[in-house]
Amino acid sequence: MISYEPLWQTMKRQGASTYTLQVKGGISSSTIRRLKAGESVSTNTLDALCKILQCTVPDIVEYVAEEEK
Repeated sequence: MISYEPLWQTMKRQGASTYTLQVKGGISSSTIRRLKAGESVSTNTLDALCKILQCTVPDIVEYVAEEEK
């Protein structure tokens, strides 16, 4: 499973808000909703987030292994 928890931590560290993502980077409100819900987003979105926050992919996403059933 992909977690966006690092994104929220990076944003907090930098004092950025979801409004910043929308205004500075053109991230849509529906994409922000998808991020908050832990849903998939495109690699273009990941690229835009890295540019906006001046960070790398590990600063915005992490892989969390799910337990096998």
